[in-house]
Parts: sequence; C-alpha cells; structure tokens
Amino acid sequence: MRNTAKFTTAVLAAGALTLGLTACGSDKDSASDTSGPLVVAASPTPHAEILDYVKDNLAKDAGLDLEVKEFTDYVTPNTATEDGSVGANYFQTQPYLDEFNKKNGTHIVSVVDVHLEPLGLYSHKVKKADDLKSGATVAVPNDTVNEGRALQLLAANGIITLKDGVGTAATPSDITENPKKLEFKELEAAQTPRSLDDVDAAVVNGNYAIEADLKPAQDALVLESAKGNPNSNLLAVKEGHEDDPRVKKLAKLLNSPEVKKFIEDTYAGAVLPSF
Repeated sequence: MRNTAKFTTAVLAAGALTLGLTACGSDKDSASDTSGPLVVAASPTPHAEILDYVKDNLAKDAGLDLEVKEFTDYVTPNTATEDGSVGANYFQTQPYLDEFNKKNGTHIVSVVDVHLEPLGLYSHKVKKADDLKSGATVAVPNDTVNEGRALQLLAANGIITLKDGVGTAATPSDITENPKKLEFKELEAAQTPRSLDDVDAAVVNGNYAIEADLKPAQDALVLESAKGNPNSNLLAVKEGHEDDPRVKKLAKLLNSPEVKKFIEDTYAGAVLPSF
C-alpha cells in the first residue's frame, strides 16, 4: 500500500506566492532540518510513483528517511520548496524551472535529471493528425514552457510553422503558417486530457497522459522524440540545499540501475530514463 500524503492544490496555487503555503507543511522548516525526513513535493504520476518505489525498496538501506507529498499543479511544488515547506521537488523540466524562477523571483536549482515524459498530441475524434479538419480546436498547456513545447511538437510534425528561434517561449502569436486554421485553447496542463471530449485534439504532458490512461507510444497522433530532448524531469531544491546529505542520497538513488529498470518495466516507453 502506498504511504503518500496527497494534496489538492487548486485553491493553494492561487495564493501560493503571497500566503507562504503554510498549509502544505508544518511549523518546522523541513528543508533546514537535515536530521528529519526529506520531504519531496511531486506530481502523482510518474514522479510520486518513482519516489514511492525508492522509499519502499531503496531508501532504508541508503539511510534515507523519505516523505512524499503529492501536488496536482505546477506552481505549488516550487513555492513550497522556496519557503521551506518541503525540502525538494520532483515534477518539472529545466526550461520550466528557469522560466518559473525568472517570473517569480524564486531560487530553485536542479540537482539531477531523472526521466523524460514525451509530450503527445491526442484526440478522441480523429486517428491521424492529418485528419484534423480546418478550424479544429487544439488544447495546449497554458504555462509558458509547456505551451512552447507543445507548439514545437506541432511544428516538428508539419502541422504549423513557427518563427525561427522562438524555442520553448513560443506562443500562438509566433505561428507563421497554420494551413488548417487551427484554433488553440490554452488550459492548465492538468486539464488538457480532460478536454479531449470537448476539443478536436489536445497536447498532453506525459504524466497527465498516464493518469488519464492514455498510452503515449500507442495513442498519440504525434509524440516527442527522446533524442536530444532538453525536457528531462529533474530533482530540484532551493539554492544552498544542494549539499544536504539527504538530497545527495536521493539523487544517487534516482539515478540508480534499480530505478532505471523500474521506469522501463513500469511505463513501457511512456516514461524514459534520462541517465
């Protein structure tokens, strides 16, 4: 049985930066107390599942007391790490982290890459991307990096054309050619798979695809390539906590042969080890 604390964060996220997120931690700063358990904020799938595997199978022998807290948004894990409510987080990519720090004045840094979740285009209405009709509506994540990444996926597959050099900062305004006259619906990343009955297609992050019982390798109309992909998901901490012995132990375990095998056996290509 999983022994993981779960959190509903739709309300918390809205006031995360100003309220200090005292609700997601205790009065004791878990980041500064290196004698206590390492509390790690994580998205449920696959991040918390991977951490639970580490906790149940590897942590004890490594002398690591690990506690996992699940969050369902892409804001609260970073603000909780910044204010010390948690000691680390595992849910995001480097481009997203860089953009988050820039926008919010936070000081979160990467410790180690762990895995890649290929972004995919899914649909309940068509079987191939070419079958999307003129004027079709496509849902994309509304956070800066994942929206840009979604548009880059469409561009890489010839569905749209983007301005040169926009990278993961791309927005619909950077589209230079849109032969199918697609309309884009910007949604919170967690909402994209739930929108599939209401839109013609949606670009869905790998973790949310898995939660929605989508099989990226089979169900995606188009799928990100792992080769040369900068969007690995990583373990992160507040700057200055990189040398916490608990963090070092967890980083080593997350890049262990045992975790690599767990990822490969459990997710069958929907999640790929980055090490």
